Amino acid sequence: MRQYAVKALSRGKDLMVLSTGALLDDDLLKEISRIAEEKGRKVYIPSGAIVGLDNVKAAAVGPVEEVTLITRKPPESFEGAPFMAERGIKPSEIDRPTVLFEGSAREAVRLFPRNVNVSASLSLAGIGADRTRVKIIADPNVRSIIHEIHVRGEFGEMMMRTVNKPFPENPKTSYIAALSAIATLRKISGSIIVGT
Repeated sequence: MRQYAVKALSRGKDLMVLSTGALLDDDLLKEISRIAEEKGRKVYIPSGAIVGLDNVKAAAVGPVEEVTLITRKPPESFEGAPFMAERGIKPSEIDRPTVLFEGSAREAVRLFPRNVNVSASLSLAGIGADRTRVKIIADPNVRSIIHEIHVRGEFGEMMMRTVNKPFPENPKTSYIAALSAIATLRKISGSIIVGT
């Protein structure tokens, strides 16, 4: 993102962002927004591995008090995460469900840049990276990637849950994330747009 986003937009190209965690860098986001507006280009952010971004965007039109993401993944999904290296945690040694992190989406993305891009997308759709709360659990009892989202606001309350299969070549991400990118491309080129 840092290397190519501004260059692509400056050259009159639209952009689809899959590594949305980079957009939690406020300076980069401002620059991308400025160039996109100046050049009349679009930046697309697919829903990725979670459901409900349409409803979160709709809810955020009014006051929203709380947005929480709980992510549960097999321990091997966290191999190579800065958080694991900083604390000397070996995924292969996690033998029971373990809460690795609780905090803001901004901090979650910094510590787990390849594991919780969904928290960045959720933040951008909702109440921002500092107010969106994230809990990350390494669980050796699961083979899927599970995301639970809780949203509470003036509109009422939402609870959404996805149980995703890991991408075959990259267990850090969900297979549905790749399908979401394809669906976004179809939406861009289609004449009938479904969803917010």
